[in-house]
Amino acid sequence: MSLEDNLYPLLKLYEAAPQPLKTLAGRVYRAIPAALRHGPGYERFCEEANAVETWDAEKVRQYQVKELRATLQAASRTPYYAAMFSERRLDPAKFDSLEQLTEYPMLNREDVAQQRETMVGTDSIASQRLYMTTGGSSGRPLGFYLQKGVSRAKEQAHLEAMWSGAGYAPGAGVAVIRGHTITGTRPWYYDSTRNWLIMSSAMLDAENCTAYVDEINRFQPEFIHAYPSSAMILARHLESRSQKLEVPLKGLLCGSEHLSCVDRSWLETVFQTRVFRWYGHSERVLLAGEKNGMEGFHFCPAYGFVEFGPMNESGLREIIGTSFHNHVMPFVRYRTGDFAKVADTSGSWPCVVEIAGRDSEFLVAANGRLVPVTVVNRHDDAFDCVRSIQFHQHEPGKLEVHYASGPQFKAEMIAGIESQILRQIGSGFQLQFREVDEVKKTRSGKQRWLVSTLNHKI
Repeated sequence: MSLEDNLYPLLKLYEAAPQPLKTLAGRVYRAIPAALRHGPGYERFCEEANAVETWDAEKVRQYQVKELRATLQAASRTPYYAAMFSERRLDPAKFDSLEQLTEYPMLNREDVAQQRETMVGTDSIASQRLYMTTGGSSGRPLGFYLQKGVSRAKEQAHLEAMWSGAGYAPGAGVAVIRGHTITGTRPWYYDSTRNWLIMSSAMLDAENCTAYVDEINRFQPEFIHAYPSSAMILARHLESRSQKLEVPLKGLLCGSEHLSCVDRSWLETVFQTRVFRWYGHSERVLLAGEKNGMEGFHFCPAYGFVEFGPMNESGLREIIGTSFHNHVMPFVRYRTGDFAKVADTSGSWPCVVEIAGRDSEFLVAANGRLVPVTVVNRHDDAFDCVRSIQFHQHEPGKLEVHYASGPQFKAEMIAGIESQILRQIGSGFQLQFREVDEVKKTRSGKQRWLVSTLNHKI
């Protein structure tokens, strides 16, 4: 079993502890062997994440057929899928070719939200499950289960293998500027469990950029791991003052938001290092990243199985994935709601040129402070009572929150949602809540986190 997964419910207590206690606990934790921290599957996934780079097309096909069969058989042991497979007379035990997957039904976020408990295997026990929530790229809260000792261990192994192309190795110093909620007098703390400097992206603004730069220079990280929007705020500060970080960075790791090739080149110029992008999601169904010397995002064939929907009027196709290894709650032909321009390639690593995920959008405080909208994309059960949520802003400091209520919604829950949002985005905002039947969608059918008429460019 994974020590990390078992301790996950205590994460908020760790983050709120005094720094000396965090440092001591972190050093003790790092001394524990990785296989115990991440679970027994971690070493296996490390081997696969590196070995898959050398597999030929036939070995990839054999591996994917085997894992898809295992996923489908696990799915058949859940009430939700058992009924659907029986209705279609599908027998996962007879699955022996990738082409057969098209016979199986697709899954969307609404299905997961409504049928979550019936999608759990009847042969699994509560101690094997790790409950997670995500707002996703669309802002629609979603709860689901990962398999302890497997799902997060696999992602850790594959991310480490992916980042190794930029020179990363476990234990490397990393300054992380992402959606962490940080209390106290300083908007950062040192996480000695990973040798990471955790910095609040919500509190990063023009007034304290210098303090962030000073702290990064003091910490001397090998990498910066940031939301693209946070990286751009910091880059704008450095460029406007003709400054450079006093740190020889090995790389800038950017995920969770869309980052255009133009913005990527600009960040590489300002930070004088390579920017590495990747695509993934909290459900741990698919993972794609950039490969050395190759353009686009390449989907790892040992992580999950990717399909693409029909092309829409913009030339984009929806990303659809089937999970491997999570037999507690399998995801079969899961429609992610993300769209991509698929590259013309016949390789065993499917490739897309760009992914139309979350834009680098900002909320604007009354004093002009810019807050990346993704800081609200947190794993918090305060949002479980709503089906979807979306921010509308047309005036600095004033934020309209549109929400579609879920079956467990009660009016008094709005206070908790408001408190959570304000805690994450900081001061300078007035919130007004408006219930809607459905939040607005883009032309491609994707729901956006933010609808804003404020034209604040980074």
